[in-house]
Amino acid sequence: MNHEEFESKSVSPHCHGSENKPLEIYMFIDPLCPECWSLEPIIKKLSVEYGRYFSLKHVISGKLNALNRGKRQNYDQLVEQWEKTASRSGMSCDGSVWYENPVLSPQLASIAIKAAELQGRKAGIRFLRKLQEKLFLEKKNVSDFDVLKECASQIGLDVVEFVTDIHSESAAKAFQCDVKITAEMDVEEIPTMVFFNENIEDEGIKVTGQYSFDVYEQILKEMVPYRLEPSPLPAIELFIKHYTLVATSEIAVVYNMTEQEVNKEMKKLQLKQVVEQVPAKHGSFWKSLD
Repeated sequence: MNHEEFESKSVSPHCHGSENKPLEIYMFIDPLCPECWSLEPIIKKLSVEYGRYFSLKHVISGKLNALNRGKRQNYDQLVEQWEKTASRSGMSCDGSVWYENPVLSPQLASIAIKAAELQGRKAGIRFLRKLQEKLFLEKKNVSDFDVLKECASQIGLDVVEFVTDIHSESAAKAFQCDVKITAEMDVEEIPTMVFFNENIEDEGIKVTGQYSFDVYEQILKEMVPYRLEPSPLPAIELFIKHYTLVATSEIAVVYNMTEQEVNKEMKKLQLKQVVEQVPAKHGSFWKSLD
């Protein structure tokens, strides 16, 4: 499978809209939530193997925005939660950001994602991922306007349009709409995923928290009346090239490999100068040099 085929068959299904797909997944997240970040390996595997069957819609729930920021004990609690999640999942998130460079306006980060989405669903998803990388890996304050502009620039958005949109009523309304959907669907914890099929009479299946890939795969299979066939996996270097920066744990989940096996493969690609290792506090990340 070449790069274009990988793009069209596997990853573009993230793009939501006119596609006629039998399933839709609403994924309720908060961009500052480490548990949502730790779901990334499973989302990637679902997208690569079954992306042609579903559209993915991110709903920014705003759950963490309720925290009383500025209180030291809340920061202590956040740091502890981040470190636990990182060591369990291999998706590094460095909690010391809350002491060194805290996010003072979480709502702005959420509105920025909605502003990016005004340039297309895929743009919104790329922006969300870049924002998470800045926060969890680079310890950047993602409510800082310069950091948000940097995210937009690095993923190829029209930055002037993005800056206009972030101050617009459209982005603020889109965020409020997400908060409303969260309330209407009785989502009380994040991450939560709600699966819908084409039959509007059927209730969605709500999955709160994080489970193994098999659980989500089983739900997809139960929701359509025919057999779902997983797409073949692309070469690892194509996978990394597509996403630009991926964690060892993401590769391990998608390719059913141990982290030791992934590191062995990555060392080969490193020698070929296809990837470079990006150090992280927990686990490791690999960046495409192509």
